[in-house]
Amino acid sequence: MAGENGGHPAEVPSLAEVTAALTAPGQLFEIEEVEIRGVCTRVWKSAPRSLRSVLDLSLAHAEANFLVYEDERTTFDEHYRIAATLAHRLCDHFGVHKGDRVAIAMRNLPEWIMAFWAAAIVGAVVVPLNAWWTGEELQFGLADSGSVIAFVDEERADRIAPYLSGLRGLRAMLIADEHRGRKSEDRAQRSAIGVTFAEALGEVTENVVPPTIDIDPDDDATIFYTSGTTGKPKGAVGTHRNTCTNLMNLFFFNTRQTARYGRSRDGTPDRVQNSYLLSVPLFHATGCHAIMITNAAAGGKLVMMHHFNPQRALELIERERITTFGGVPTMVMQVIDSPDFARRDTTSVRSVSYGGAPAPSDLVGRIRKHFPAGQPGNGYGLTETSAATSMNTGEDYVNKPDSVGPPVPVTDVAVVPEDFAGDEPDPSLASGPEVTGELWIKGPQVVRGYWNRPEETAQVFTNGWLHTGDVARIDDEGFIYIVDRAKDMIIRGGENVYSVEVEDALYEHPAVAECAVIGVPDPVLGEQVGAVVVLRAGHKVASDELARFVGDRLASFKMPTRIWFRDAPLPRNPAGKLLKRSLRADLLGPRPKETAHIDRPA
Repeated sequence: MAGENGGHPAEVPSLAEVTAALTAPGQLFEIEEVEIRGVCTRVWKSAPRSLRSVLDLSLAHAEANFLVYEDERTTFDEHYRIAATLAHRLCDHFGVHKGDRVAIAMRNLPEWIMAFWAAAIVGAVVVPLNAWWTGEELQFGLADSGSVIAFVDEERADRIAPYLSGLRGLRAMLIADEHRGRKSEDRAQRSAIGVTFAEALGEVTENVVPPTIDIDPDDDATIFYTSGTTGKPKGAVGTHRNTCTNLMNLFFFNTRQTARYGRSRDGTPDRVQNSYLLSVPLFHATGCHAIMITNAAAGGKLVMMHHFNPQRALELIERERITTFGGVPTMVMQVIDSPDFARRDTTSVRSVSYGGAPAPSDLVGRIRKHFPAGQPGNGYGLTETSAATSMNTGEDYVNKPDSVGPPVPVTDVAVVPEDFAGDEPDPSLASGPEVTGELWIKGPQVVRGYWNRPEETAQVFTNGWLHTGDVARIDDEGFIYIVDRAKDMIIRGGENVYSVEVEDALYEHPAVAECAVIGVPDPVLGEQVGAVVVLRAGHKVASDELARFVGDRLASFKMPTRIWFRDAPLPRNPAGKLLKRSLRADLLGPRPKETAHIDRPA
């Protein structure tokens, strides 16, 4: 029994005891086995069948505020009717059918969320595209996915406009106004296929309901693009079961925290609506799956930020009585370090959760000091796991700050040698808390593969197991520790940059003979992009020119901020493989130990 008033129980039950009780027959988190794409998999028996079921759940909170953006407020009922109306319009006026791809390329706006639900409930596959991408990158995402409709804001519409001739399958761009109330020319008329969001929506009636469309749990629901090891991003195809599993995973983490320590992870009393500061982009799995979908189901208020600013975040925390905020560790540190922190009322905060990048070991203590009622939380997941796979919160996080927590019980995890050639973990492999190797994950949240990439899908997904590319160890209690990254990827402020993509851009410069892109530690962003360059004989080029050259081809967050020029050839092994770990150690010293990060691509 928990202590009174949210106090701690006299004796904390073990993880195994709590898990057994919560997953027992007849309980909310009962587990059953089903066959998914020929693989026997444990699933949540009570998980919603589809995103349509989740949207229907949101009506239980009809009169409460769901979306807050600047001075706009949208209740759950209003959002439901808007999504239902827009769903009918997509079918009746834009010819969208089940399985068609519908892209969203915009900053965090209420229209992003409305578009997502409208497309999802008609069985379309939602394709969130990175709003930071260049026009050329956005063209790739639209063309590769075969999107027939694109919801965009004005800035993205302008970026895409020069490339429309190469997007013959795109029927319409539905353009949201990100500058509320501004009198300006109708940007939708700049393109023959441009339509304002308001025109596309039309009149919303009071009792409208979504179209009747049968959606199976294993139908495709989303395509999230993640940088690939071959230069071009690849689309991770998620199903309705994947997204609904993530929802149940997060509910389970919260319930387990309550059962063990006598209070929920966010510590919010039942009578108080959870209020979440949405500071991360919706085009990431964390923003979409872990935050937006979860709050829709649970009745949480989403307070949206167009872009992150720590002073604005503190203003909103005070004004909206925010109970939960986070993002990447950098955002939390910036809020704590803000000169406005002392003069803002932050006593409403009950949970500070983050991921997406390595977290400093002292951050737990800083959160405890600055948010006495706040529970720190950190988790691990990837785009390919539809967000959360494990979570470390509250007292467990304080006790094991270097861990990303234990996996959810419908998930299997294994540590295998990095050169392991099997399709699934072999019971004879070495195990134990000191054994490290590549982390493999199996569960109903693992996506079905990459869009139109059969070879890469076959390499990364085998017999239901996802090869994460992360090096990990697992202790005796099942807590996962991420100790290194096997794949060549940089995490810059929660954005993932694959080195090969930047290297490909550098190689286009006529002066570059060899190059290697590495992560450079940064106290604010976690890592910056660095490059080691060998020039061709007789060529000269300045570092700022090379950086601008990359910036002309890729999103600005992928530009190198530090470039080393080297006369000797780059170090390679006998097979010709570049020895980046050796190169990085020579330039920067030993790589610091990494800790938790959530929602980052494999």
